[in-house]
Amino acid sequence: MATRIHGDLLDLPPVSNGATLQSQHAVDWLIDTYLASDGDIVLCPVGPLTNIAMAIQKDRRILDAIPEIVIMGGAHVQGNLTHSAEFNVWLDPEAARVVVNCGRPIRMVPLDATHRAVLSIDDAQRLRDLGTPAGEAASRFVRQRIDGYAATQPMHRPDVAPIHDALAVCAIIDPTILTTKFIPVDVEVHAELSVGRTVCDFRSRPSTPPNVHFAVDADEPKFVGMLIDILGRTA
Repeated sequence: MATRIHGDLLDLPPVSNGATLQSQHAVDWLIDTYLASDGDIVLCPVGPLTNIAMAIQKDRRILDAIPEIVIMGGAHVQGNLTHSAEFNVWLDPEAARVVVNCGRPIRMVPLDATHRAVLSIDDAQRLRDLGTPAGEAASRFVRQRIDGYAATQPMHRPDVAPIHDALAVCAIIDPTILTTKFIPVDVEVHAELSVGRTVCDFRSRPSTPPNVHFAVDADEPKFVGMLIDILGRTA
């Protein structure tokens, strides 16, 4: 799906920070990193939750070391991979169910919120005008995503696209960028027509205790302003 929408490759400025691949398995790295931490590392998955669910099941001690999990994923009103499921959750709904029911504080940044804080062609130009490598790379990302969404998933106004993952990260820096509701959330893993759906209970008297701060809206001007500020001071 990603290749169909966004293409195979995106020409980006070269990486100059000496980043290298980890030799350790992601599950073991998560466990070791959290057990060695001071309990102050917010976990922010922006893809399927497989590794995190496996880490929880392999060594549940990490739960006490995770202060909060901010998940980019899920949807209530409308999915993107299916009519009711968002891609990250749909790809491994069993893992998503483990994570949302793990008992730690959770904020979920679903399509309901990311589609309310989109970037435009003009925003992409503002990023390029910053003159930083990060701004240039972000500008190329945004333009590519706008083209992809226009071709396959037109938005509520022309020449815009959601930048899902960045919104989740910005919500860690400034939680007021999101409007959330603390509600019961679970994940459908069996239903033929709605597997991968994040099942949200917005009733005033839910049948189960709330477990997720579910974002229902986002502040687009604040989000765009944060990106301009952060990427403008990134060398």
